[in-house]
Amino acid sequence: MPVPRRRQARVLAAALIGLGGAAAFAFAPALAGQSADARIDAIFEAMTRPDTPGCALGVMRGGAVVYTKGYGAANLEYDVPVTPSSVFHVASVSKQFTAAAVALLEADGKLSLDDDVRTHVPEVPDFGKTITLRHLAHHTSGLRDQWDLLAMAGWRWEADVVTTADVLDITSRQTALNFDPGAEHLYSNTGYTLLGVVVERVSGKSLREFARERIFEPLGMRSTHFHDDHQMVVRNRAYAYTRASGVWRQSIPDFDTVGATSLFTTVEDLARWDRNFSTRQVGGAALAALQDARGTLSSGRSIDYALGLVHGTYRGVRTVAHGGSDAGYRAHFVRYPEHGLSIAVLCGFSTSNPGSLAARVADVYLFDGKPPADEPDEAGRPSGLSADDLGRLEGLYIDPTTDIPVRVSVRDGRLYLARGGEEAMRPDGERSFRNAAGSVTLEVLPSGGPARLRLTEATGHAADLTAAPPVPGDDASLEAFVGVYRSDELGTEYRVARGAGGLALTHRKLEPQPMQPSFADAFRVRGRSMTFQRDAAGRVTGFTLSSARVRKIRFVRV
Repeated sequence: MPVPRRRQARVLAAALIGLGGAAAFAFAPALAGQSADARIDAIFEAMTRPDTPGCALGVMRGGAVVYTKGYGAANLEYDVPVTPSSVFHVASVSKQFTAAAVALLEADGKLSLDDDVRTHVPEVPDFGKTITLRHLAHHTSGLRDQWDLLAMAGWRWEADVVTTADVLDITSRQTALNFDPGAEHLYSNTGYTLLGVVVERVSGKSLREFARERIFEPLGMRSTHFHDDHQMVVRNRAYAYTRASGVWRQSIPDFDTVGATSLFTTVEDLARWDRNFSTRQVGGAALAALQDARGTLSSGRSIDYALGLVHGTYRGVRTVAHGGSDAGYRAHFVRYPEHGLSIAVLCGFSTSNPGSLAARVADVYLFDGKPPADEPDEAGRPSGLSADDLGRLEGLYIDPTTDIPVRVSVRDGRLYLARGGEEAMRPDGERSFRNAAGSVTLEVLPSGGPARLRLTEATGHAADLTAAPPVPGDDASLEAFVGVYRSDELGTEYRVARGAGGLALTHRKLEPQPMQPSFADAFRVRGRSMTFQRDAAGRVTGFTLSSARVRKIRFVRV
């Protein structure tokens, strides 16, 4: 979803502050009379110092490269600059190539996107509902996300190597889905790792080998590969960094798993891939049709996601794009098909925000560098609600499908919805609100007592929110939660212990994490929702753990 311009400015400004030398950078529209190249260079001006990590940029029009350039350093230890030939890990931009490999095998007659995944990967449990390869490709499978699962199990990023075997193992332990296959769209990296396994088992070749033979070599993408060995030496590799306490530190993923991630490529090679969307040299019309076909939920609703590509709009112009984020690497590759324009931005530091950078480059080519006008705030309330009605909606609610708390606030006559980040909601009908993107609707249901709200998302997720019970005021009640809890789905244990400031969650591989009370019998910890269960006698018997992409992993008291 494109980011509104005023938010782009704030996000990019924060990124530039992270560079450490951005105070002199003038965040302003390009000056009239400047060439397109000069305007673009101004966008990346803060990255031109050799002592900061940077980005590579590629701009393509009509299948031809019109501008490529590197900004900043690819390696801070040896003063190696970023160039258009620098090889970056592009994280989830990888997914369109994995999906293309599956589509090529379908064209070969060796599989169907409507195959049951268990036909090819029997390690996936039988959940009583068929999960197809198409479900995996469109993120509608209901499978819990591998990264959230592994993090919950104690994996430490950039410290513990993650292999495909690890992903298969933790997937095989799951006893439930987030939702029935096809019911919702919820991003799950697990599905694309499984698609990589499918390619290997059906073709008899690793995803790395298959993609090289069928995609990269035919298109001349000689600097591109799926990186399935984190120790392998890669010429012209750009390193990635994050900034902590004013000091740059390396931030490199150590994955030996491919499909969802781990593509290494350059902006020059992405230009060759971009040309294939027009020439159809690889995959022909069949692949092109699948890349343009958005997924469909069981309800018949269309989603924005196709085969590893997100269909959307920016300033009213159609876009087809995907971003990526792993460790300190950030990547964004976007096409504007009606204008024949494509932009690739590959970066080596965590605050770079290449999606916003690509949008500003697009502004130069499509809108003469003019920023979009701010949208009207549309403050107010629905016609069917009084000011008193609006005030009564304030409070903390629970999404019962996820146990994740939802906070509703009212300020200056406007309603705000918070599920992690907060967003303003606009009047939409007599008794409902929507967010600016139109992807979330909040309906006020008739009620003679406490407020009742129904949350509906374009992803297919829907829930009747219930008021969250208040946190008990007595500190002594915390003792009931102290103990050891085990999850067979994660193959790990957690201990809840008393600390100076309340409760803390401990794990043998992780630093103790404070448990922040959320509502009665519920806490927030490491950005996740932790909800305890009790038996008929009121004794605590276990808890469930939920995140944005994992719903209700069960822990039982030992």
